[in-house]
Amino acid sequence: MKKVYHLSTCSTCKRIIDNLQLKSKNFDFQDIKTNKITREQLEQMHEMAGSYEALFSRRSMQFKARNLGKEQLTESDYKMLILDEYTFLKRPVVLLNDQIFIGNAKKNLEQLENAQL
Repeated sequence: MKKVYHLSTCSTCKRIIDNLQLKSKNFDFQDIKTNKITREQLEQMHEMAGSYEALFSRRSMQFKARNLGKEQLTESDYKMLILDEYTFLKRPVVLLNDQIFIGNAKKNLEQLENAQL
C-alpha cells in the first residue's frame, strides 16, 4: 500500500510531497478535508502507529479553541477527536507497505526518504 493522507491547501504537505516526488511514485492521495478519513482508515493507521495519540496534532487550532490542553485525553478521546475534526490528524501521514510515517518532523521525513519509495 502506498497512500498519503494530506491537506491539499497545506503548504507543508505540498512541500513534502514535491520534495520527495511522491506524485511520480504511484501513491494514492487523500485530501482529508474533502474526503474525510473513515473509522476503518483511522483504525488501520492506529494499528501501524501503535496509538491514536501518535496520530494526533496538538498544533491544530481546534486544540486551543476547545481548550484541550487542560484535559487528560485518553486513546478513545484522541480517536473520536480525529474522526470529528480533520485538523486533529497530524499530517501528512504516509503509508508505505507495512510502514507509517506521521507528520513533518525532520527525522520522520529522513526515514521516509530512506524508505523504499
